[in-house]
Amino acid sequence: MIQFADEATIEVSSGKGGNGCIAFRREKYIPNGGPNGGDGGRGGDVIFTVKHNLRTLSHLRYKQHFKARNGGDGSGNNRFGKDGEDVIIPLPPGTTVRDAETGELLFEFTTEAENESVTLLTGGKGGWGNMHFKSSTNQAPRYAHDGKPGETRTLRVELSIMADIGLVGFPNAGKSSLLDYFTNARPKIAPYPFTTKIPNLGVLRVDDQQDIIIADIPGIIEGASDGAGLGIRFLKHISRTQGLIYIVDASDPNALTAFDTLQKELENFSEELAQKPKILLVNKIDVDDAAAVAAEIAAKYKDVKVIPMSVLTREGLPRVKDEIIALAAQTGSTAAAAEPAGPAYAGSGNIADGSNGTGRPIVAKTKSSFMAERAYCSDDDTQYPGSQVSDGAGLENL
Repeated sequence: MIQFADEATIEVSSGKGGNGCIAFRREKYIPNGGPNGGDGGRGGDVIFTVKHNLRTLSHLRYKQHFKARNGGDGSGNNRFGKDGEDVIIPLPPGTTVRDAETGELLFEFTTEAENESVTLLTGGKGGWGNMHFKSSTNQAPRYAHDGKPGETRTLRVELSIMADIGLVGFPNAGKSSLLDYFTNARPKIAPYPFTTKIPNLGVLRVDDQQDIIIADIPGIIEGASDGAGLGIRFLKHISRTQGLIYIVDASDPNALTAFDTLQKELENFSEELAQKPKILLVNKIDVDDAAAVAAEIAAKYKDVKVIPMSVLTREGLPRVKDEIIALAAQTGSTAAAAEPAGPAYAGSGNIADGSNGTGRPIVAKTKSSFMAERAYCSDDDTQYPGSQVSDGAGLENL
C-alpha cells in the first residue's frame, strides 16, 4: 500500500474522425467509372470501466494523459477508414469524476457491476468521401468532408472507499487493533501514534449471507479540520459509510472530552457525516481506573450507546460485534448497495440530468449504424447534388 493514492488529475482526449477520400474509378473497359472515395473512420471514445480488484488510483499517478486513436482516412475503391481504438480507463468502486475546471460532478461510481463501462467523450465522426456527392449533373465531384475533431477535458478523479461502517478516533485509541480482531485486515499495529497512515478495509463475516465492510482511517487529532496532524484528508473515505464507530482511550487524560472533540472535527468537515448513526466504544478498560472513566463517559452521553471494552483482554468484544451487526442492520444497507451522495450516476451511463455538462447525453458505448457514424457538415449551407440532406437530417435517404 506504499503506492496508495486517492486523488489524481488527468487529461483525456477522444480521437479525431478520419477524412473522407476524393478518388475515381479507373478500370479497363470502364470509361466512366465515377467517384469511389470512401469515408473516414470514427475516432475512438474515452471510456471509464469499473474494476473491483482495484483499490487505489495509483495507476493514474504516473500516467495523466489518455488519448484515443484517431480514425483512419478513407481511400479509393469505396474503402472506409478504420475506426480509432477507444481508450479505456479502469477505476475502483467509489470513485468520483469531476471537471477539474468547474468542479462539476460527472460520474460517481458507487453501485456499478464489474466491467460496467460508461463513455465520457465520444470520438469525432468520419468525413464523407466523394462517392456521396455524385449526381446526374455532377458526375465527378471533387469534394469530400474532413473528419470531425475529438474533444479534450481535464478531470479530477477522487476515490472514497466503499464501506458500511467507519472507525473514528484519536491516534493509538485501538482502531487498528479492533479491525485486526474482527476482520481479515492486517493493519500495522504499534504502541505509538500514527501507525495508520492510509485507510484500511476489513470484512466482518456475519454469516453465509452477510458481510460488513469496516473502514479504518488514520487517527484524528484536535485541530485536524485546520490541517493539524494528518488533517482531515482521509475523512472522505468514511463519508459513504452508513454508520460510525467512535473509539475513545479510557486511559487518556482527556478521555471525558474526547468524544466531543471528535464530533466537532467531523462537523467541521461535514455535518451530514457527524449526524450518521453511531456507537461509542471506550477501549483499554483493563488499565487501572479506566473502568471508572468508562462509567463516567456512559453517564455523560446517555443518548449514545456506550460500550466499555478491551481489545487486549477481549473483554466486551462479543457485545461489540453484536452492536456492529445491529448498527449495520439499522441502516439497512451494505457497501455494495449504498446510495450515492450527490448527483447519482445511472447505470446506463447518464448522470442525473442525462448530460455531461456540454449539452450532449452521456451514454454507454454502443455500436450504431454505418451512416450514424459519418459526419455531415451542418454548418455548410451548400446543398451538394445527390446528398438530399439538410441540417444533418435525412441520412436514411442516401
